[in-house]
This record gives sequence, C-alpha cells and structure tokens, in this order.
Amino acid sequence: MPTVILMDVSLSMTRPVSLDGSDEFQRKNLAVHGLNMLFEHMASNYRLEFTSLMAFSSLWELLVPFTRDYNALQEALSNLEDYDKTCVESALNGVSNVVQQEWGSACPCQLVLVTDGSLGIGKGSLRHSLQTLKHRGDDKKFPLPFPFPTKLFIMSVANAEELQMTDSMDNLEELLRLSGGDGQIFTMEGPLCMKSVQAMFGRLIDHAYSPFHAVLHCGNLSSDVQVFPRPEPIVMDEEVEPMPRSVNTDLELVGFIEIADISSPPVISRHLVLPINVNKEVDEVGTGATDELEEEPSASQMAGKSPNFCVLLHGSLKVEGMVALVQLGPEWYGMLYSQADSKKKSNLMMSLFEPGPEPLPWLGKITHLGPISEAAENPYGEDDSKSPFPLQPSVKRSYAQNVTVWIKASGLQTDVQKILRNARKLPDKTQTFYKELNRLRKAALAFGFWELLKGVADLLERECTLLPDSAHPDAAFQLSHAAQQLKLASTGDSQYAAFDHNIAPMHTDFSS
Repeated sequence: MPTVILMDVSLSMTRPVSLDGSDEFQRKNLAVHGLNMLFEHMASNYRLEFTSLMAFSSLWELLVPFTRDYNALQEALSNLEDYDKTCVESALNGVSNVVQQEWGSACPCQLVLVTDGSLGIGKGSLRHSLQTLKHRGDDKKFPLPFPFPTKLFIMSVANAEELQMTDSMDNLEELLRLSGGDGQIFTMEGPLCMKSVQAMFGRLIDHAYSPFHAVLHCGNLSSDVQVFPRPEPIVMDEEVEPMPRSVNTDLELVGFIEIADISSPPVISRHLVLPINVNKEVDEVGTGATDELEEEPSASQMAGKSPNFCVLLHGSLKVEGMVALVQLGPEWYGMLYSQADSKKKSNLMMSLFEPGPEPLPWLGKITHLGPISEAAENPYGEDDSKSPFPLQPSVKRSYAQNVTVWIKASGLQTDVQKILRNARKLPDKTQTFYKELNRLRKAALAFGFWELLKGVADLLERECTLLPDSAHPDAAFQLSHAAQQLKLASTGDSQYAAFDHNIAPMHTDFSS
C-alpha cells in the first residue's frame, strides 16, 4: 500500500536539542535523521512501495509525489525550510486530496505523521479542530476518517512525559481514534538524541515495514519468496472466541485447477509474489495499483541465475491457463496465478480466500479435491467438453424457493424494466404490474434498500407525466397510487413498510 510522509516544518520543530558534548541539533534534524533511516530501509526491503513526501505548517505542500525513487525523497528532506505555526487539519485535507487524486478511494494507504507534539495555537490548531467537531456544517467536515482505508502512524519527536504534561497526548490519541484506530503513536524513550530517534523509527519499521519472507513448497520443489504487501492478520467475526489468524511462512501448494472452474472468487486481499534471489534485479516502473505493482523479471535479468521454482511456476501457470491452490494455514487457502500488466509483462499474484474449509462453495471442500487420475472417469470428458463444477447439493433443500436475488446490477435493472413495461400497458396489465411491483417491494424491504423504493416511485411518476393523450384514464390513477405507496414504504414507517403487506390496485370508476 502507498505511504504518505507528512512532515511538520513549523517553528516549534526548530527548537534546539542539546546533545552530549556536541553541537546543538533541532528537533527537525532528529526527524530528518529518522526518516532517512526509514527511506534506506524501504529502498532495500520495500522497493515496491510508493512513497510521497509532504510538508506542512499553516499550509501544506507536496514536495515529492508518489515515487519509488528514495534518493529523490532523501534529497527533498535535506532541503526542508522552516515556516510558521502548526495546522494539522489543513495538512490532513491535503493528504486526502493527494491520495484520492493518485489512487482513488479504494486503495488502502499508510500515513506517517512526523511532528513534535505541538498542536498549534488558536484557530487552526488541532485542539481547536477537535473541540469544534460537533459544530460544523457538511461543507467544513473534519478530514478524518479519510474516504480510503488508512493506517495512521504518529511519530512524535518528544518523549511521553513531555506530551502528557499538556493535553497533547490526549489530542493525538483522539486523532488516531478518528482515523479508525488502525495505527499507533510512537514517542521517543529517554533523552532526545539520535539514538532515541533511531530506536523510535526502528519500532515503526518492525511494526509496519518489515518484509514478509516465506518459502513456497510444491512436493520436493521449493523457493524463497517475498510477499508484497505484507499480509495482515485477520479476525473472523463469526468465531466464538475471535483470534487473529496470520499467513504461515511455509506456503504449501496443494493442487492446480482450471481458471474457468475457479472463475472470479471473492478474496480478502491480493499480493505480489517475488522470488527473493531475483528481487534485486527489479527495475523502476511507473505508478500503478499497489497490489499489482511489478513486472516479472525479464529473461535477460534471469540470465546466469540459478534455476528458481517460483519463476518456473509463474511461467507454467501463464502458459497452461491454470491457478495453483495454496494452503496459508490450518483450514485457510488462497490461489497463485499469473496476471498480465501488458502484452509483455506479467506478475505472479497471490489472492487470499476467507478462512474455512469451503471458501468457494462451487468447489466444495478443498480437502475433497483430488487428481483427475484418481477419478473413475475423466470429469472433464474425453474432449474437455464438460466440467465437474459447480458442485450440485446432494439433497434439495426443502425451504428452497424462487426468491428475488440481485447479484449483479443487470438483474435489478431487468426487474425495474419489467415493471415499467407493464406500467405502459395499464390498465390491461394491472394485475401483472402490481404482482411485479410487490415482488420488488418485498425484496427491497428485506435488504433495507429504501433508496430503491424511492427511485422506482420517481420513475412511475415520470411515466405518469409521459402518458399520451390516448392513454386510458385509469393508467394515471394507478401509477400515481403505486408511486405514493412506494414513497410511504421508503420512509421505513412500520405502518406502510410491513413486509407481508401488498400494494393493492386502486379502485376507480374506470376499474372493471
């Protein structure tokens, strides 16, 4: 996931720090030293990470847009200038704009806020921003939480005792809570010195930027790989005693399956898999999504290298059009597959399924799958004209019935169009119109889809205004009546939104 470094360059960061028997340093110098340490680590171990550098005081500035060029980031750090007072809210608005412009609102991002804990003074200070949270209009909302998933790490060039002497720590903790709580506040331990700031940034590296190394096994073959970005532990909500589950460092391939059989399964995350012994050969590439970042090392890059199972696996999956099922832990599986970036470039990707013995219902239990050679007859047929998937349940459920399910937008669109077609044929299609209308109404109420009821009501009112002069008078009455009933149901009022209630045709003098 991309990283934004948000550096405080206000006047409080220029406060001197006295080091033993040496020249005085500013807090800004300590922060720059820690960030250089972070950039050097990422250049060696996290080269696929896109990083951006921003500076802020009362205003914010994008110093380096998202890049993998850590030399450019370090050079920008060495040229930082000092400005005026601290305004965290303005800087957070800037982060939101920069990230959404580059990555949209679906890509998770890590934000490293480097500051000395001074919150600013008066209007625009973090203290003032948090005190006025509940007294703002929609046009002046606080930027947290961001529209995109975020991990906020606050690096304070101050020790905990200094922050707790005022309300700085309380305000920083509230800032972390507003961001979603998925992050941490790091403070310096002991005196303010180079050793302490190195230790603080070392804790950040261990927590958020340690590479995930694993061994990929397939029978007697194995390969050391790096998985990027690092898979996060997950907690299953439905478990009685939820415990975080982490991906094992030993990844065992359990079998191979056709891409058509596995289709596009639901996954919780996607990751790039790189063979470690060719990782240093990866070249700089342009900006792209973090979970499908890098190209496969070219044949020229591989020349002279020892054989590598990971490269063999990638090429085989690409040529054969198959995916490899991989065991991530006890009753937890994923899949490895080749994904093309362009005509000449492709990546070996790993997608993680939901933990459980049967993550993909149409395949059945993963442990029940086996090689074709053990089947009595080829389940794909002699000419590959059929497939054993999806599996059909052995017993038809007694409660199975024809319920309304909208898996794709096209299904919902079809049901709405069916109502509108019958609406244009009123009063001849009155019974069919109300039958379809009530079916959609029940489904919308079951899903809590109140907006759908309001939207269909608006469509019926529009149809009423478009009726030709030759239309039967009863059509306008029925359309207005149906639209009114849907609007009442969309309010959620139990009097009108009862699930078992059906909208009945309006009785008019024109009705038969």
